[in-house]
This record gives sequence, structure tokens and C-alpha cells, in this order.
Amino acid sequence: MPAYTFPARFEYLDEIRDVVAEIARAGGFSEKTIYFLQLAADEAASNIIEHAYAGLPDAYLSMTCEMQGDEIVITMHDTGKAFNPAGVKEPNIKANLSDRQIGGLGVYLMRKLMDTVHYESTQSGNLLTMKKRKD
Repeated sequence: MPAYTFPARFEYLDEIRDVVAEIARAGGFSEKTIYFLQLAADEAASNIIEHAYAGLPDAYLSMTCEMQGDEIVITMHDTGKAFNPAGVKEPNIKANLSDRQIGGLGVYLMRKLMDTVHYESTQSGNLLTMKKRKD
């Protein structure tokens, strides 16, 4: 499985989304599900860029994206600041925008869009694994 390495900057999100779409399309996912996969990958990469690296100029993230049977597996690895997704409260999406707490929406979206989202912090960095079965 090829690993892709991207500079941890927002202008590379298009390339990340393109890789996910290409592999999901080849795997037979619907265009609607491909959009959801791209959104989840975009949120994951954005969180890495914004929070794990917090603007470090020479940071990178690596991603693998592959079909395993009837599911797509997207992994992202970074060497930035560790993150505990269990500490992220589910946002109140019914509250008025002005009353909502900042943060947590990206993690919420990833959990809603994917079948499984698993995060672990290791000695070699942070590893996020997201899986989605074909409809």
C-alpha cells in the first residue's frame, strides 16, 4: 500500500481529497459516499494541521488509503502534539450558532461519516485510522 506524504498545510487538502476519491471510486463507492469520505479525510488532516502542528512550517503528515475487502481504510500519521479524542465532548448541533462551544465538530463529523474512527498516540507519533464499508 503506498503511503503519501503531504506538507501539513491547508493548501494540500485538495490533494488529500483527490487521493481518497480516486481510491474510493476504484473501490466502487457511490459519489455521495466518496464525498463523505473526502469530508472525513479533510477534517482529519485539518485537525492535524491546526492542532497537532499548530502552524509549524516544516511539518508533514503521511496518509495511506486502501481497499481492504469491501471497506476503505484511511490512516493518517503525524509527529505533532498528541490528542485525546475521548476528551472531545459531542457538540450540541441543535444549539444556535452563537451559543455553541468552539471545537469538536470535526471529530463529530468523522465519527458520523465513518464506520470506525480509531486514534492512538505512539512513540513514533499519532495514528488515526478511519474505516468505511461499501453501501
